[in-house]
Amino acid sequence: MPLPRPGYHHLGATTLDGWSGVIGRLAVRDPVVPAGSYDFVATRFMAKQRLGGGEVAWLEAGWVEAGWSGGGAQRVYTFDSQARAWVFFDDYVIGDGDRIWVSLHSDTEDGPPRWRAWLWWGQRWRLLSAPELAMPGRASLEQYVEVHQDRAGPAILVPPVAVDRVRVRDEPAGPFRPWRRDRVPTVFPVPATDYCLAWEHQFDAWSAGDCAATVQE
Repeated sequence: MPLPRPGYHHLGATTLDGWSGVIGRLAVRDPVVPAGSYDFVATRFMAKQRLGGGEVAWLEAGWVEAGWSGGGAQRVYTFDSQARAWVFFDDYVIGDGDRIWVSLHSDTEDGPPRWRAWLWWGQRWRLLSAPELAMPGRASLEQYVEVHQDRAGPAILVPPVAVDRVRVRDEPAGPFRPWRRDRVPTVFPVPATDYCLAWEHQFDAWSAGDCAATVQE
């Protein structure tokens, strides 16, 4: 049997239309990411907008375990198209079995729409990032377990990661509503053979991970 090709595996879903925010709860698990590699496993939300000339603006937030940094720990992080750098938030200590609430949403309080990433911690929302991006107040939203394997080799082991209570917002000042199949037009990729995705409710409650671990649990 051939070894898995290097590259990205995206387990989750993307909205077809633009929305102004997403919120949900992400389970933290302990994947087997090779130390000293450029591999990573992340669970995150992303707001993304395609621009002219093939450019893409985006902001993402969640948790990640990275092979090149962190000593095997799971860490809260953000990444955006302006900085193009990982930002880790080690003041917020997380680990296997924890669940964290993350939100991305735009607002217009200070003028033009601006996207911000938030973490619920210590009984209040903590601002993680507010980059100045060329994104309107509505953008495509993603919810994914993302696995990146830098080189060919055995597939990274990922215990089932649960994502639930996912909601989206239509307007900056509007209420959040469940990300449900009948309310939010959505697409989702078919997982590679090494990874499995199980929908409890499409698309506001689900889990994903390597198929062997998913079957065992």
